[in-house]
Amino acid sequence: MARDEVWVYVETHGGRPAEVSLELLSRARELATELSVLVGAVLVGYEVEGLASELIGFGADTVYVAEHEGLREYLASPCTRVVANLVRRYAPQVVLYGATTTGRDLAPRVASMLRTGLTADCTDLRIGDHHTREKDYERILYQIRPAFGGNIVATIVSPDHRPQMATVREGVFRLPERVDGRTGDVVRVEVDLQTAPDPTGQAKAAILLTEKDLSVRLLRRVQEEKAVDLKGAHVIVAGGAGVGSKAGFDLIRDLAQTLGGVVAASRAAIDAGWIPRDHQVGQTGTTVRPKLYIAAGISGSIQHRAGMDQSSRILAINVDPQAPIFSVANYGIVGDLHDVIPRIIRAYRSKE
Repeated sequence: MARDEVWVYVETHGGRPAEVSLELLSRARELATELSVLVGAVLVGYEVEGLASELIGFGADTVYVAEHEGLREYLASPCTRVVANLVRRYAPQVVLYGATTTGRDLAPRVASMLRTGLTADCTDLRIGDHHTREKDYERILYQIRPAFGGNIVATIVSPDHRPQMATVREGVFRLPERVDGRTGDVVRVEVDLQTAPDPTGQAKAAILLTEKDLSVRLLRRVQEEKAVDLKGAHVIVAGGAGVGSKAGFDLIRDLAQTLGGVVAASRAAIDAGWIPRDHQVGQTGTTVRPKLYIAAGISGSIQHRAGMDQSSRILAINVDPQAPIFSVANYGIVGDLHDVIPRIIRAYRSKE
């Protein structure tokens, strides 16, 4: 029953689709258009079918709904069995997951069960051709991600195995606009608990979970709100190693408060313990697209640039005129941030 689609595994939180899943639907729509195929959304859980129309509005052509009481919360074993069996049954050519704690847990398990490849933490996805001495491959998935500690950007392909699978970082693609009234199909997939062996194979219509799959129980969920909303900020002031100390971030906070923005940081500042990890922007942090991004004392490694180079306007402040951050900046100031930032604050306040 091959459908040759581009699929997105949809995470849900608090009864809502996760933003990263909607971002992936946006990119899946573009990839599917290039491949002349449809977009499928995989919705696994309990009492989640009501989200299907919303996912269709965000770009899905078909929503595969697999519901069972044992899938109410994400648990690795039953969810892996359901997703892997859905892939076997409908044979999509591409399956995408968010590079979240859930996606990073689920995707490699599904890949192992299906004996196919998986590229983790992609920052871009494209369609292109691939040529070897033995064979030419047309219109396959280019899975693009930083490699070797971020020193290069690698393009990875899985030409001989299907589905082609990747996890994709949050925020690297834009949220799509919901189109009200958009139509699509909902495919309800029966999921049941296998209580005894079925030598006749008559139960093939349902995806069967075993008692072993459901041997883990979620007893309590502890959630902690993030200290800062970097993805929703219009103005971000980020500090790096050049800030010099934990106390030095008071200057970054002053500028952010003056401009009505939020405080961010590079990994160097995070690793130094100057500011909590929720503030990190970059390859191993959050990907952002604010209207204004101010990078103060940040050299601009490829890992950091991958998380902020799509900002509408970038102002870089650094003592090193050769710092890589200037290559992506719209405006650059060569100077000591401890001298430059107070001047910016005074100039801004004098205009109020």
